[in-house]
Amino acid sequence: MSASAAPVAHLARPHRPVVVAGTLAELRGPTCGLVELPLRLWWHPQRAFDLAERTMLLWMYENVLRESIRVDELRAYLDGATLLRVWSDLNLPRGVRAAWEARHPRLRARLAA
Repeated sequence: MSASAAPVAHLARPHRPVVVAGTLAELRGPTCGLVELPLRLWWHPQRAFDLAERTMLLWMYENVLRESIRVDELRAYLDGATLLRVWSDLNLPRGVRAAWEARHPRLRARLAA
């Protein structure tokens, strides 16, 4: 395989590959209420996010998308329809955005809308 044919590895940060769900439909995390992220995903003493508050919802999604190392973490905390709705408002590292948009072109279309 030539270097140009090698798959592109997107990184959330140095040495941390981005984890992307196979489908948005498999993301069936909570859509309301308080959600407490595990210490591995959010190492702040206050780990609860009130999903009724848009800024907290965005903050939680940004952290889960950036810090997840397993698809089951994505499934547990993200909701596909919500992700589509807030995608253009998320502040994400370039590699995270590129990986998700490459796998799910519907997300890229949300930026153009």
